[in-house]
Amino acid sequence: MREHCELYTVLELIGGKWKPLILFWLKDGTLRFGQLRQCMPDVSQKVLTQQLRELEQGGIIHRHVFPEVPPRVEYSLTPLGQSLVPHLQALHDWVVEHADALNTARTQSELPEQAGED
Repeated sequence: MREHCELYTVLELIGGKWKPLILFWLKDGTLRFGQLRQCMPDVSQKVLTQQLRELEQGGIIHRHVFPEVPPRVEYSLTPLGQSLVPHLQALHDWVVEHADALNTARTQSELPEQAGED
């Protein structure tokens, strides 16, 4: 069933904690690996490298290695990746529009359970 669900394909391509953020930072142009690390200080080098490779394998980003010493690597969105930007922007806008409701729900879920509730 999974192989017939288009949403699964999307989640496989861009799902996870870091891939949407990588796409967000690349939407305005090319960045080097170190610049991406500065934009996302909480991600480890290993995980960022893995996420970038997966996005590249999915055809979402392009990795350009310059023949220099030390090597310089730049990342940019492919046309396919660029086509995702409006959809990611729509998700961003949805979060902004519903921020109060989302924060309320999050706060309520963190409250200790009431005694006697089922």
